[in-house]
Amino acid sequence: MPPTFHDRGDAGRQLASRLMHLKLRDPVVLALPRGGLPVAFEIARALAAPLDLVMVRKIGVPWRPELAAAVVDGDDPQVVENPDVMAMLGLSEDFIKEAAARELKEIVRRRALYLSGRARIPLKGRTAILVDDGIATGATARAALKAVRKAGAERIVLAVPVAPPDTIAVLQPETDQTLCLSEPARFGGISQFYADFHQVGDDEVIDLLNRAAAFAGAAPQPSGGFDGAA
Repeated sequence: MPPTFHDRGDAGRQLASRLMHLKLRDPVVLALPRGGLPVAFEIARALAAPLDLVMVRKIGVPWRPELAAAVVDGDDPQVVENPDVMAMLGLSEDFIKEAAARELKEIVRRRALYLSGRARIPLKGRTAILVDDGIATGATARAALKAVRKAGAERIVLAVPVAPPDTIAVLQPETDQTLCLSEPARFGGISQFYADFHQVGDDEVIDLLNRAAAFAGAAPQPSGGFDGAA
């Protein structure tokens, strides 16, 4: 079966075309880095919307894949806990707090690297569009959605190119609207749906964010009028 998307830019343009028809009020595009940036860039460009990051750091134990908690950046950083997993792994509140403090330092470092001190974009009263290049288990996206809601977003739209249908079903209660272009029943991994799924590096993230800062607030562009992938 051929890949669904050529690359992340292609996926972003396809999502942007659908989002343009929703007439979203006062949108802010929020990318989960690093892979979500090229997708979110195309959406922000189409909507002439500001582009920002939501950085999530997982908390758990190396020998178990379950997400016990996650720390999400913001003016008021949020720790989103999974009490069932914490109990199963025997993790205390003190363990979570200490781990969250360490992960938050890494978030602060990365945000300074990526955004060069630019202020976060306020979400209160706005439409937040959370974007990634695909979702597998949904644990990271769920933590991000909860934090965005706590930040005061009036409406939350989850926009992703591909995810399993059961994952989308779990995430839908956390959103006001979910847009997923492909929900394959057989899901081996996100990369299988892209012809080009290269690792997105820090330099690419920084370049896209710098470019996005220049067009936020301009007139929205038809999604078919782009000059190619970022």
